Parts: sequence; structure tokens; C-alpha cells
Amino acid sequence: MLTDQERKEILRLLHREVVPAIGCTEPMAVALCVARATELLGSLPSRIQLRLSANILKNAMGVGIPGTGGMIGLPIAVAMGAIGGKSCLGLEVLRDCTPEDLAAAKRYIQENRITITLEEDDPDKLFIHATVTADDGRQQEATIKGSHTNFIEKGCSGGSENSALSEHSDHPEDPDHSLSLRSVFLFATTQPLEDLRFILEAKRLNEAAAADGLRENYGHQLGKTMCSPLGRGIMGDSIFAKVLSETSCACDARMAGAKIPVMSNSGSGNQGICATMPVVVFARENHNTEEELIRALTLSHLTAIYIKQSLGTLSALCGCVVASTGSSCGITYLMGGSYEQIAHSVKNMIANLTGMICDGAKPSCALKLTTGVGTAVMSAMLAIQHRYVTSAEGIIEDDVDRSIHNLTSIGSRGMDVTDRFVLDIMTHKK
Repeated sequence: MLTDQERKEILRLLHREVVPAIGCTEPMAVALCVARATELLGSLPSRIQLRLSANILKNAMGVGIPGTGGMIGLPIAVAMGAIGGKSCLGLEVLRDCTPEDLAAAKRYIQENRITITLEEDDPDKLFIHATVTADDGRQQEATIKGSHTNFIEKGCSGGSENSALSEHSDHPEDPDHSLSLRSVFLFATTQPLEDLRFILEAKRLNEAAAADGLRENYGHQLGKTMCSPLGRGIMGDSIFAKVLSETSCACDARMAGAKIPVMSNSGSGNQGICATMPVVVFARENHNTEEELIRALTLSHLTAIYIKQSLGTLSALCGCVVASTGSSCGITYLMGGSYEQIAHSVKNMIANLTGMICDGAKPSCALKLTTGVGTAVMSAMLAIQHRYVTSAEGIIEDDVDRSIHNLTSIGSRGMDVTDRFVLDIMTHKK
């Protein structure tokens, strides 16, 4: 059983990692860092210099930036962050930007005021350092490290001491509660319902994103294609088809830069979509109760958080592997599954999707989410019948938590060379 203190820590962790975000979280984190440095400077900088980790660069190169009319990449995110960004909004930093801000940002880019370089010294996979310079030579700095909103220092060229932590910190002084799949299951299924009701905001936000993705022509329009006569003719009108199409619609909108908030998970909007929409659609089509939906969403999101604890905020492993494993747990629960069957679904997921690389955030992420979600449904279907991949096969062990750590070890350490190779390919295209 969980102690009262453990329950408080898990609930705090859930509130911290499941938050709204507008746009892809990597360029938004860069915009956030620039906005904070600009606020410290007190005026629009004449120059902006950025040092970014490889994983930040990789995830910000090809994704649409909200409020820019379809522009992609870091320069416009940086300029918008300096001109109209508000650091108090966190990952919704560009929420209040205006068309006038966009016009000014385009001019700022044309004037070649932004320099972006690869951070060579800091080993953290999530590292952003912004130096902004005023016309009179004054400078201010801001650094985000470890997680997307964790400011670790702020300083100025006048020699004042850096503060250890800004008001936007993710509270790294509070160590994460060490989770296991059983503690995740116990919390999700026994915590007082009123403590968990906030998770329905994930349903509201991500359903709205899916509706926007269906209404407009975003990205590769994968979700709309699956809802078209062609898609219906091939996929039918099954629960499975609806799970895939609605999840893809939300991802289509987000990756194309729609200026709408989604509920993120562990610093990723796509992971939030993937942990939410399959569970929401299945619950609706399966006529589950509201309580069952709330507990299934909690189980899904908290499973994703648990996996990310050992994988790291950014890695070479595609985040849909993490989030779709969570949604498979949630769907298995909605099918009436026990803890044992939920553990089976996790093993089925790990056996199938391990090794799917992350080659940056971009519109085609909708394809990867659909692959992950499709596997989630199939894994749940097998698990509910007590069919699962055994320890005689691949990296699966009898202990489900060891299986999870095998997955995260591959993603965090085993694929490091792959990660660097992917970035090299992305930055040397002809």
C-alpha cells in the first residue's frame, strides 16, 4: 500500500508533469529562455546569441511555430520570444503574441540579429543558454537545463551573482518520488477521485486540438485522411480507426504550429496527446464511466512519467513509445484489466516499439504517434486475454519494471551514438 506521504509526492509529480503547452516544447523552451533574458535586459536586444544542446536543435528544426502562419524552425521562435514572449506563461510563452509582433519578428530575422551554436561542453541533453545584448553593450543571460521550464541561473555582464533558481523552476530541490508500475497502478485506482479530476483538463484541451486538426488542413493531414472516404473505406468506422484518427488530428495541428494549447506530459505535447486521446476515444466508444476515464487517464499519464524518470526528458528514443505504453495501460484498464494484465500490455509494447528513433519534431510525427497508438490497442487486446511477450523473448524480463528499465537504458545510453548520427544527417542534407 502507499503511504499518505507517497500519495502526496505522486500527486505533486503528476501536477508538475501534466501541464498545458502551446507549440512544440523544444522551440517554446528556447523562446521562453529568450523572453526571460529580454525581460531582464529591459529592452529589445540588438543581438541574441544561443547555445543549444543537440537534442534541442534536433527537435526544433522542422516544427511549425504557433502564431506565425506556418513558419518553422528556431529563428522565428527566438525572435517572437524576444519581441512578444512572456516568460510568466511558461510553455505558453507565445500565447499573447500579435500580428504586429510577427511582422517585427520577421524583420528581426532579416537583420541577422540571431546566432545559434551547438553547446559542446554541457552534457545535459536539454540545455539552452541565451545571451542578449542591448545597443549600449549591456548584456543579460538566462539558462534552462534539465527540463523545459527549469531556469538554473540568471546574471548580467556587470558582475552580479547568478541566482540559483528562478521563479519558473520545476523545483529540482524536491527529488522525484521513485515510482514502480505497481505504485502507479495503486495510485491511479485508489486515490480519491477529487484529487484526480484535474486530469479531465487533458481531455478538454487535447480533444479541442483534435477537432481543430480535423477542421483545418494541418501538416500531412493524416487524421483527416483517415476520416475521409478513402480512409473509411480502408480503415472502416471502428473504435480502432477512431482512436488513430483523433490522435493523429491533434498531432497534425500541434506539429504544424496551430496556436492552441495541448496538455503535455513530461515536457512533450505529443506525449500528452498520445497519453490522452487513445484513452479518451476508447472510453467514449466503450461507454466507460467518468470515474473509469479519470482513473485510466491518470494511469496512462503517470505510466509515461514513470518511464521518463529513467529515460530522461530528451533522448534518442521516440516519445510516442513512452506515451503509447501509458495509453495501452489505460485502455487495458478500461477493458476491465487487472494489474497483471496491465503489466502484460507494457511488456507487449516494449517488445514491439523499442528502438524507434526520434529524428526531431515535425509534421510527420503524426505517423509515429499512429504507429505507437496502433500498437497500444493491439497490446491491450492481447493483454486482456493474458497473452504477452515472455522473458524468453528479446529484452523482456519476468519483472515488468526491469523490462521498463531495459527499454530506458537502450533509449538513454545505448542509442547515444544513433542520436548523434541522426543529428549529423539532419544538419548535412543536400
